[in-house]
Amino acid sequence: MALSVVLSACGKSSNEQGPAAGGMQAMPVSVQSVTAETVPIQTEVVAQTEGAKQIEVRPRVGGIVLKRLYQEGESVKAGQDMFLIDPMPFQLQVDQARAMIAQQKARIDQTAREAQRLKGLLETKSISQREFDNATSDNSVATATMMQYQAQLREAELNLSYTHVKAPESGIAGRFVLSEGALASANTTLLSTIVQVSPIWVRFSLSESDLISLGGHLRPGKVQDVRLILGDNSEYPQSGKINFSASQIDPALGTQQLRAEFQNPDSALLPGQFVRVRLTTGKRDGVFLIPQTAVLTGQQGKFVFVAEKDKEGKTVAAPRPIVAGGWFGERWSVLEGLKAGDQVILDNLIKVRPGAPVAPHAPDAAPAGQPAAEKAKS
Repeated sequence: MALSVVLSACGKSSNEQGPAAGGMQAMPVSVQSVTAETVPIQTEVVAQTEGAKQIEVRPRVGGIVLKRLYQEGESVKAGQDMFLIDPMPFQLQVDQARAMIAQQKARIDQTAREAQRLKGLLETKSISQREFDNATSDNSVATATMMQYQAQLREAELNLSYTHVKAPESGIAGRFVLSEGALASANTTLLSTIVQVSPIWVRFSLSESDLISLGGHLRPGKVQDVRLILGDNSEYPQSGKINFSASQIDPALGTQQLRAEFQNPDSALLPGQFVRVRLTTGKRDGVFLIPQTAVLTGQQGKFVFVAEKDKEGKTVAAPRPIVAGGWFGERWSVLEGLKAGDQVILDNLIKVRPGAPVAPHAPDAAPAGQPAAEKAKS
């Protein structure tokens, strides 16, 4: 009886090990059958907005700032009064210049009458030619002095007009740097700033690798489309255009500086914002798009696993080196390494090994033999 029990146990153990010895169990994996697509040649880079014009408002005459005549942070139009500088000293200069002109006008009348009187005496030989010439010269000097006083009057009137500090350009006015009652120096003191936000400029740079992927150094005519991606990942409704591209690579950073222009009628964009610029330079055919999770990185570069038949007809995982072209939306674009119809493995990549048997299924289907209730867990 003991011998029969031992033989029975040995037979049972042999039966349990039989299926395991037959081969490794196939790993269930999700696969995507890839097809060649046509995608735009584009890239996205971080950029920063800046005003198309950034103007410093400074007074042309010095004096006490009596009043601020605009609302800080609001739009102003070219020629609008922004500040009032004490006009009284300049009004006095105008009055003084007018008085000097009136005085000089009387002087001109006097010298003209004197020259006319001496002219009659010269005809009767009652005076010398020299006396008449002196009288004529006095009249000419008085007339020239009058022109000088008139120029001084125009200068005084111009300085008086400069006491109304006007906006040189339309835009968004900044804060008042000083305060009412402060002393401002002519052409030196900064009172405020004006930023033109429509159109608005976006400044960015591209590395040499970005330039190579786009087809070389960029010029305004080479870019087909320029789009702006805001901080909340929404796309700005209006497209832009390149209005500046550097003619050389910055040796310190190894980048090419570029600038794009966007219309901004509603002032939705403000200078200083960090955004992303998407540039499109053309289209590329024969590109495969796969999820980011399917792309792995090894010592030889990026690769993916594909499900294919081996020599024995079994479905196994095979590594396939690829040349990635970068992001396209939420997927990788693959330029080389795949062909139409390849079954790219999407999940269980940590457990998959080269040559290991796999049981492929569609991403939205449960593996064979797995209950539907466990689909989500898998």
